[in-house]
Amino acid sequence: MCRMSFKKETPLANAAFWAARRGNLALLKLLLNSGRVDVDCRDSHGTTLLMVAAYAGHIDCVRELVLQGADINLQREDGATALFLAAQGGYLDVIRLLLASGAKVNQPRQDGTAPLWIASQMGHSEVVRVMLLRGADRDAARNDGTTALLKAANKGYNDVIKELLKFSPTLGILKNGTSALHAAVLSGNIKTVALLLEAGADPSLRNKANELPAELTKNERILRLLRSKEGPRKS
Repeated sequence: MCRMSFKKETPLANAAFWAARRGNLALLKLLLNSGRVDVDCRDSHGTTLLMVAAYAGHIDCVRELVLQGADINLQREDGATALFLAAQGGYLDVIRLLLASGAKVNQPRQDGTAPLWIASQMGHSEVVRVMLLRGADRDAARNDGTTALLKAANKGYNDVIKELLKFSPTLGILKNGTSALHAAVLSGNIKTVALLLEAGADPSLRNKANELPAELTKNERILRLLRSKEGPRKS
């Protein structure tokens, strides 16, 4: 996950980052209005005041920074934006404000991780819903080939999966050689397996190791579910 650095170059900038991190709106406004702290000042990792406030979920500080003209889509050295950090924390009010103010919903980190992916990884189903409605790419993959659906299936986050399935994500074999159904079977979550099968996931697809989903578990309930879907497909 993202590690936030709070090393600053000046005492006033240090105070501004402290205020943004702690949610001290009065101090933050005082420093910004003094004209001696740039609203887009950065730390040694490229982190801005807006990113710090978004990471901590301080909506009032985020709103003030946006009103003061903060660049919403700046990226820190790893590529993370304020929206990404808010998505990681599941701060829905912050996310709505940033999206309404022009945040790029599909801007990934350097490793290809998009805000939707991190929200799915963390199990934030309401954030996932809002991002999908605002145009998030349901099938955006990280550099390692994993998608939001695959991560949610791996974690057993069924509420996230339900939101993603409303937007018809890819259920087949991904670029990394596996599928969300394979991941769900490996996780051992029966409800997750059932959701994916009901959505049309094919239990006859083999992963890059030439394995069927059924070959990845000894759970009888999951095996029965998989077999119940294999029959109709073969007939």
